[in-house]
Amino acid sequence: MSERILVTGGAGFIGSHLCEVLLDAGHEVLCVDNYFTGRRENIFHLMDNKRFEMMRHDVSQPLHVEADRIYNLACPASPVHYQFDPVQTVKTSVMGAINVLGLAHRLRVPVLQASTSEVYGDPHIHPQIESYWGNVNPIGPRSCYDEGKRCAETLFFDYHRQHKVDIKVIRIFNTYGPRMHRNDGRVVSNFIVQALEGKDITIYGNGQQTRSFCFVDDLVDGMVRMMATEHGFTGPVNLGNPVEQTIASLAETIIRLVGSKSKIVYRPIPTDDPMKRKPDIELAQTKLQWTPAVKIEHGLLRTIDYFEKLLSGVSADIHVPVLRDLHASMMTPVARAS
Repeated sequence: MSERILVTGGAGFIGSHLCEVLLDAGHEVLCVDNYFTGRRENIFHLMDNKRFEMMRHDVSQPLHVEADRIYNLACPASPVHYQFDPVQTVKTSVMGAINVLGLAHRLRVPVLQASTSEVYGDPHIHPQIESYWGNVNPIGPRSCYDEGKRCAETLFFDYHRQHKVDIKVIRIFNTYGPRMHRNDGRVVSNFIVQALEGKDITIYGNGQQTRSFCFVDDLVDGMVRMMATEHGFTGPVNLGNPVEQTIASLAETIIRLVGSKSKIVYRPIPTDDPMKRKPDIELAQTKLQWTPAVKIEHGLLRTIDYFEKLLSGVSADIHVPVLRDLHASMMTPVARAS
């Protein structure tokens, strides 16, 4: 059945892919974004779709719309962007959560919160399981994002307990793919752009810190599956690729795939940068029947192709409705490992 679905942050990297998949499934989509990190280019190819509507709005302000379901993705997600205006980052996470929860409560509709693996901080257990409370610095330069998202989760569960709002909470681990911002400071986009331009690949730290990289198609699949779970299943649920690798090995893979002559250089590691990050996805496998399918090299090749076209001035948008059948049935960049 076709529904009207609200996606906040819908012009962003992940949000634009989600909007696309929901449209492919026959839904109406209301995309809300203030364009701080979201871009019109990400959704331009959707504008002619009669079932797609765009609204420029900041979720830290009340939102008065109608919808059957809500996906809340609104928040800058890379250190370069969320540290640019840390107070606004906290407002987006906290006030944004209050506003979308209030809307969901009024409309009596389910709402999904796109939380983050950053709620685990620099973890003391490995891999990270949903029951782990985390190891987060509440006053560091990353705290505006980490603690903002933790507070948002608190609000979601309090609205669920107090007002019986049907909530779904996911924790997103490192995700990459087409439509990443070239200057967002995240490791995959920075390494690819540097390799394509023949510049040195900059690694912060010794390169032995680890991450687990999930392709955006897999992530969106997990998000839609989570929204489709039965009433009362709240999560949180980890969504990420459990295949762990070092940042140094990622750099070497990208250099090889690009065919670049770039060299790797090392710089001091940023404050509070986690040393390890790997999701335990047993809950997602059990409840969502979800496991990432895209291998890292395949995903990197698609992402490299996107940035290659972007840097050459060619239209870089990639629209691959890989989940159509499934869903029809239901500043200066500073490379960090985040």
